[in-house]
Amino acid sequence: MVKDLFERIQNNKGPLGKWASQAEGYFVFPKLEGELGPRMQFGGKNILNWSINDYLGLANHPEVRQADIDAAAEYGAAYPMGARMMSGHTKYHEQLENELAAFVMKESAYLLNFGYQGMVSTIDALVTKNDIIVYDVDSHACIIDGVRLHMGKRFTYKHNDLESIEKNLQRATKMALETGGGILLITEGVFGMRGQQGKLKEIVALKEQYNFRLLVDDAHGFGTLGKTGAGAGEEQGVQDGIDVYFSTFAKSMANIGAFLAADKDIIDYLKYNLRSQMFAKALPMIQTIGSLKRLELLRNHPELKDKLWENVNALQNGLRSKNFNIGDTNTCVTPVYLEGSVPEAMVMVNDLRENYGIFLSIVIYPVIPKGIILLRMIPTTSHTLADIDETLVAFEAIREKLENGTYKEIASKTKVDLDA
Repeated sequence: MVKDLFERIQNNKGPLGKWASQAEGYFVFPKLEGELGPRMQFGGKNILNWSINDYLGLANHPEVRQADIDAAAEYGAAYPMGARMMSGHTKYHEQLENELAAFVMKESAYLLNFGYQGMVSTIDALVTKNDIIVYDVDSHACIIDGVRLHMGKRFTYKHNDLESIEKNLQRATKMALETGGGILLITEGVFGMRGQQGKLKEIVALKEQYNFRLLVDDAHGFGTLGKTGAGAGEEQGVQDGIDVYFSTFAKSMANIGAFLAADKDIIDYLKYNLRSQMFAKALPMIQTIGSLKRLELLRNHPELKDKLWENVNALQNGLRSKNFNIGDTNTCVTPVYLEGSVPEAMVMVNDLRENYGIFLSIVIYPVIPKGIILLRMIPTTSHTLADIDETLVAFEAIREKLENGTYKEIASKTKVDLDA
């Protein structure tokens, strides 16, 4: 008899799903309530929130809120109904594309209805089975899924490791000569977990020796890095060397959607070959018109980014001064690395939320190696120096409890696998 398809699913919930009975509704799928910002409600309590990507505080900016309201009143949530290619194209989509292209210093841009599927589809459209992909092993899941669609060869290189990058470019070059294809190198402007910038300057320099094209996912760099906020490429002085620039609206723009920017001939090709856009609904007018207002504020109010970095520096310098390990982040993303088991991590985060009123993202195995707990914070323009001081005090307290075995003892009395 053929095995029941669901048998595997019922017997193996996956590396994260196995924690569902203990974690769901609290550690995962938590319900944050109230107006988006540093102070929200969780479980009926006021909390200090370090877990939203509203870098520039635009989510509740009065001009942004009014632009969203006006667009909703005029067009509703449905307009336009249909894919861009067939019936969902408007002058506002074109205007946003033109303004985005100018902002990131590219010839042309193409608006995407959603970031994740946009990246998956972009990779699929850029390569054929004869082409070779070279990508960072720590790439975001959307890149990994896009690469999975590729029917040709692909090579991963060690995270931000120039020697590994060059070694894999050599392998890709040899392979491409055999297949008659080209090479696409994919990296991120900012790696959202560790907070490191991708080695864009060094990668672009390798173009002098190797013939490849560069696709950069700059979701966390757009709006936060560079003199004007144009991202990691501007920050490192190599924006011209990025062949296809990608970013979402889900971070600095506090919205839904994404865009690609490149030379006009490349964008023209992608417009007619991106399946996720050709066969899916266009970005609604609320998001499109709302993003025009957000981009206007991003361009014209550099003080928003200045305040963001004031908070980033205060938080990261404060953590370093108290001997916390925040790795080698050189962006707004602020990771704190501690040593402990998954059960200890769960107890610690519970303590942070219930007794210190601090909410943040916890990252554990299998996303990172066993024995490591990563507490990930996203400072924003809306946070205050008082918020940072409060957090530093709490972090010193939880570190002491982790090191003196308090959390391990509590975990041992609960129904949690201490070997995890």
